[in-house]
Amino acid sequence: MAEEQKFSETSVQLTEAAPQTVDSRFTAPGNIYSAILSRNEAVKDARRLKEFQELKDKYVRKKVIFEDPLFPAQDSSLFYSEKFPLKLEWKRPSEICSNPQFILGGANRTDICQGDLGDCWLLAAIACLTLNDIVLKRVVPHDQSFTENYAGIFHFQFWRYGEWVDVIVDDRLPTYKNQLVFTRSGQKNEFWSALLEKAYAKLHGSYEALKGGNSLEAMEDFTGGVTELYEITEAPKELYNIMRKALKRGSLMGCAIDNLVPTAQRTKTASGLVRGHAYSVTGVEHGKRKDGKDLLIRLVRVRDPWGVAPPPACKSNDWAALATSEQDKERLRPSEQGEFWMCFEEFQKNFTKLEICNLTPDTLEDDCMLKWSVYIHEGRWVKGCSAGGCRNFPDTYWTNPQIRLVLVDTDVKEKTCTVVVALMQKGRRKERCAGAGLHNIGFAIYEVPKEMKGSQQQLQKDFFLYNSSIARSKSYVNIREATERFCLKPGEYVIIPSTFDPHKESEFLLRVFSENKSTSEVIDAEIESEPVTDDVKKKIKPLEEEETEEEKQFRAIFQQIAGDDMQINANELRIVLNRAIARHKELKTEGFSLESCRSMIALMDTDGTGHLNLQEFKHLWNKIKQWKLVFTRFDTDKSSTISSFEMRNALTDAGFQLNNQLYDIICMRYANEHMELDFDSYISCLVRLEAMFRTFRAFDKDGDGLIKLNVFEWLQLTMYA
Repeated sequence: MAEEQKFSETSVQLTEAAPQTVDSRFTAPGNIYSAILSRNEAVKDARRLKEFQELKDKYVRKKVIFEDPLFPAQDSSLFYSEKFPLKLEWKRPSEICSNPQFILGGANRTDICQGDLGDCWLLAAIACLTLNDIVLKRVVPHDQSFTENYAGIFHFQFWRYGEWVDVIVDDRLPTYKNQLVFTRSGQKNEFWSALLEKAYAKLHGSYEALKGGNSLEAMEDFTGGVTELYEITEAPKELYNIMRKALKRGSLMGCAIDNLVPTAQRTKTASGLVRGHAYSVTGVEHGKRKDGKDLLIRLVRVRDPWGVAPPPACKSNDWAALATSEQDKERLRPSEQGEFWMCFEEFQKNFTKLEICNLTPDTLEDDCMLKWSVYIHEGRWVKGCSAGGCRNFPDTYWTNPQIRLVLVDTDVKEKTCTVVVALMQKGRRKERCAGAGLHNIGFAIYEVPKEMKGSQQQLQKDFFLYNSSIARSKSYVNIREATERFCLKPGEYVIIPSTFDPHKESEFLLRVFSENKSTSEVIDAEIESEPVTDDVKKKIKPLEEEETEEEKQFRAIFQQIAGDDMQINANELRIVLNRAIARHKELKTEGFSLESCRSMIALMDTDGTGHLNLQEFKHLWNKIKQWKLVFTRFDTDKSSTISSFEMRNALTDAGFQLNNQLYDIICMRYANEHMELDFDSYISCLVRLEAMFRTFRAFDKDGDGLIKLNVFEWLQLTMYA
């Protein structure tokens, strides 16, 4: 255990008021953008478009204006924890102005003005989205209008945990005194940005769910990209070139200034910029002045989604000196009041975070375009079973999901393999209305020992006590996705995704990118049942004589209770067993429940009478003796309970090999609120497993691992077992 102290994990809590980031430097690029336009996605896009068009045509034919029943024009779509201070009225664009337009003069960053909702992080991402026309047209299909075949129905597309989803909304928008309350365009009769915000709110359950966040989250939902995040004070020297190449490749980019002390109130820096506020990076330019001074200029164009005039201390007019023509001058000119150029040196001094969402998985520090292998794994952490927490909790850490990664080929001219790992927790924003928040998440990578290479065996508790990770995310942090890039030697590895604390439940998505040939799969055992292990049998042997004597004593009890027919039912079985178990004072148990005894009857009742004879009872008692020894072995604190995490090993020693999903089910079914199993629950679980395995084998006559049941057989099996 002394070894464990060296690997103590740390957890970083982020406030929700600002576009927060993990306190580390990331160099992890984005998802394969070519996948966006792949054949499979094109087929899915066509199907989604067809479904939307069919729905729209139905309303057009009926001459009925669409009202979305899943996101109604009611307070429930606005807020879940508070009531808006003003009385809002839901209106369609045609009721707000004359001649409403979906997109007017092309969608651009001037169309996004923040309203009375704390979602600057989202608007900063939308502003970045407008800089990439291909991606923009995927998220915001442009062939929509308020005139041609109008039915009050619109749709938008978002990347959602590995696939693109189509979100349909009606065009009723919340207003006050005939003005849009939330996001609006600079032009009163343009509505694409307001409807996009509504669709994103529907995706997460309400407008309130969009309050507070990280621009990277929305950037990722707009692209399917993998994000990277820089702490500017720790960023590499090549940061300016990274930013320039990022915009050149169509990446989305944002920046922010951390609040030194988390607060709900935004404060200004000495230079006039706002802490805890999300800004967009809309341009990066460099060159020499054209006025004869021959000085190198490096500029960054920043946009404030509030549209506030730039603070004079930050603003630079050197952009005009870079222009080589009037056309170039117009291209560089800030397009609105909230947009301004800064010297790169001033940018570094003022901003603390830089967020980049890449549309390709190519490293931005390399001009070579690379193709990546991508593996996506969906999983979940289940309380008491597979939510084992970080390495600070050695008794449970090993129960976390384990993903095996095999790296075969090295990178060109290198002796290592480049790997990008991205761990995302799913659905937490949508579940805010139920009190859910972001868990602190992270991951670690371990090299598989030689003796276990090529197997499907999970790494056990002892392995993690005496072996350190060879790579890991730097901190556990309450962010939606933790991403990191590594250079690893060819070989076999195991990735352990986890929350910081045990018992934190959530679904997750783990994406693994590698530049060259690799394989990746979840480690999961095949389901099988064998007799109690030899190791356990050896531990039972010293007690056999004592147990045999005890058996003689309660055989008389059996004969007394059974009567002349020498058969006992569930009630009588309960009496016999509880008298026997009462002799084992160390168990501190109240005995077996009637339900447990009914399950035991079902397990051992070979002739279908609903009773046990003496021979069947003896066989049952032998099993209970063996299972009791296993239970005692794992009841290390002598509390007469075992933890739900240890139930895995207990089942293995009892002769059952199950997969991760079955372990989760057993935990949910048999563990108490403290994630423990008492002796009765433990035996009930083993009895049920034994019965179900036995019944399956009886039906699997040809031994191919498949059975076919009619409804009678299914009900007979499930109801009696």
